[in-house]
Amino acid sequence: MLQKIGHRYLTLIVLAAIVAALPLIFPSSYYFRVASLVWVSAFAAIGLNILMGSAGQVSLGHAGFFGIGAYAVAIGPAHLGIPTWAALLIGCVLSSVLAYLVGRPILKLKGHYLAIATLGLGVLVALVITTEGRWTGGPDGMPVAKLTLFGWRVSGSDTWYWISGGLLLLGTWIALNLNNTPTGRAFRALHDSEVAARVAGIDVARFKLQAFVIAAAYASIAGSVLALMNGFTNPDQAGFLHSVEMVTMVVLGGLGSVVGSIVGAAVLITLPQVLTVFQEYEHLLLGFLIIVSMIFMRDGIVPTLSRVLAKRTQS
Repeated sequence: MLQKIGHRYLTLIVLAAIVAALPLIFPSSYYFRVASLVWVSAFAAIGLNILMGSAGQVSLGHAGFFGIGAYAVAIGPAHLGIPTWAALLIGCVLSSVLAYLVGRPILKLKGHYLAIATLGLGVLVALVITTEGRWTGGPDGMPVAKLTLFGWRVSGSDTWYWISGGLLLLGTWIALNLNNTPTGRAFRALHDSEVAARVAGIDVARFKLQAFVIAAAYASIAGSVLALMNGFTNPDQAGFLHSVEMVTMVVLGGLGSVVGSIVGAAVLITLPQVLTVFQEYEHLLLGFLIIVSMIFMRDGIVPTLSRVLAKRTQS
């Protein structure tokens, strides 16, 4: 038990040290921007990993909740006169309520049936955003008002770096602590075997729904923060390709690993920036590298490296 607590705090300390140290080596504001994208994407991936890695449920439409959060901070101030910070909270509540209402019937499905159902949810949200042009700006998207706190307008890539970094630390802390609660243990039991979990007295439907709602809340908050950081949002944020990107982050980093979600997001966001030197071949190389990594690291980057390091330490 003490070892787990120590590992939890060590993870947070190392992550905080990385967030604090990176600005010391950044040569320009562009790097603050890329790092902020990594932190926000990692936050969303951590929530999805709770659903997929811990509870063992599949979601191919998770970008729908991301889009709800993004458009909440756009529509709230622009059309309803709601303060931006309040719109962020309302978006999180709306996503959680939608996840609860939709999750009750679709989480009774399993395997590819569940995947298709969640895909349909994501497509539906993206379709509503695209067609309701009077509220959302349609396919062209819409601007997002600046976040104002106590009279201070939040702006600048360096400011958003610290905000997104702090958000990631908070999300990581919640996820790590969740792993060691009765809820976290119930999630892992579901992942191993729903039948065995049910026999052990676990309310399978309730805990699957909890995981779905938690993941939706994470995605909505990430969507709101990204929209505020960009000052603009469009339907792509809720699109299928964005859902696939989020799932790729989770699987690439390692299912069930909080650190893996961060690593997966870092790889998927920064690698295209590095590969731009290859111009028209960058997407081809990105796909090739992801395929190679999954062939040789089937459990994900972090679990595979952890296992290799453990074997070397024992030998």
